[in-house]
Amino acid sequence: MNLTLTVLEIVAPVFLLASLGFAWVKLGFEYRINFVTQLATTLAVPCLIFTALMQTQIDPTALTALSLASVAAYLGVTVAAAVLVYVMGLHRRTYLAPMIFGNTGNLGLPLALFAFGQEGLSYAVVVFAIMAIWTFTFGIWLVAGAGSFGKVLREPLVWATLLGGVFLWRDWQTPTFLTNTLELVGQMAIPLMLITLGVAVARLTPRGIGRAVILSVVKLVLCTAIAWLAALAFDLDRIASGVLVLQIATPVAVTSYLLAEKYGADAQAVAGLVVVSTLISIGALPLLLAVLL
Repeated sequence: MNLTLTVLEIVAPVFLLASLGFAWVKLGFEYRINFVTQLATTLAVPCLIFTALMQTQIDPTALTALSLASVAAYLGVTVAAAVLVYVMGLHRRTYLAPMIFGNTGNLGLPLALFAFGQEGLSYAVVVFAIMAIWTFTFGIWLVAGAGSFGKVLREPLVWATLLGGVFLWRDWQTPTFLTNTLELVGQMAIPLMLITLGVAVARLTPRGIGRAVILSVVKLVLCTAIAWLAALAFDLDRIASGVLVLQIATPVAVTSYLLAEKYGADAQAVAGLVVVSTLISIGALPLLLAVLL
């Protein structure tokens, strides 16, 4: 009973905020998703990442181990997803990226924070940053035929991660007034991302629901198993292992839909994956958390 209550306390705020965004759109209210997304990704999320890393008490060696485990996990998921897409005869430009990349930002960061506290958030931002780099290089190449390493270098969240890592390594702290300011800005990130997730799902027009259900379940099983193996291989502690598995197992990211729409893949099929995998996660992630806690 106590475990069930703990899991509900973790997941309820996440899905309630996403539901708020969903209801907001369905009620006909205006929500400028491009503006909010830009505000979150260029300002709020980088501040959250930087302060989380700067203030963490985690041994930098542990963060290094998690980084290596994250890279190994994403490589494993990429290979497994590529084999699956080939065997099933699916369109690579449409289906491969969604099978690899999860919603480590909108869902992964708040879940890690609520489940594992500040230490969990510090671990989660590392996985999130690695996923972002992989998305803007290999992910764009999958959909468009050309990567964009220059885009990675222009992403504030990447620089926030690197700078936060340097401050952690050197045990530096920003002046109190600046730290307080950065924390206030960073506190916007999680509510904004969750509400925006609900808005995005509400505006999607899904297609191919039957196939999306099968692929969403397969993605969840593959990602969970591969992340678990990577955590064991790199001997991560309980919290780092839990964060890695949770982050890799998150549902298909809305970013995959945006890339498909921008570069001419089947965006509606990807929309089906986003919607279905997100709905499945409402039941699957609490069960996964019950195992990880």
